[in-house]
Amino acid sequence: MFLKNYKLILHLHILAFASYIIHKGVFYIFKINDQNFHYNIEVLYLIFLFFSALLLTLTVKFKKDKFDSIGMFFMLGTFIQMFVYYFVLRPILSDKIHNIRVEKINFFVTFILFLLFQTILTVRLLNEKR
Repeated sequence: MFLKNYKLILHLHILAFASYIIHKGVFYIFKINDQNFHYNIEVLYLIFLFFSALLLTLTVKFKKDKFDSIGMFFMLGTFIQMFVYYFVLRPILSDKIHNIRVEKINFFVTFILFLLFQTILTVRLLNEKR
């Protein structure tokens, strides 16, 4: 029963792990060193995975009480996440010393990936029968 209710969280972890492997492979192929980044790939994925899993867990719990309002709850949660991610991004944006173009692209690609994962999994939740 527990796995049935929270299989979206399991799918999120699988998607995150698969995209992490691909992301790390791209960095390896293009010989991009992430040691000078403010947030290396592992930390970035853990931050995004934590907040995505938190939002999906709350959405699954919210589904039981207010199924008709899941979409609005998801949008509110995503809006709050954007504020949190902005504060994570601020050190990258304010750095004038290093050439951080790759780090900015890395952050936004990861952000878009997790936003896509959250949206797909929430749509799957909405398409389930009550």
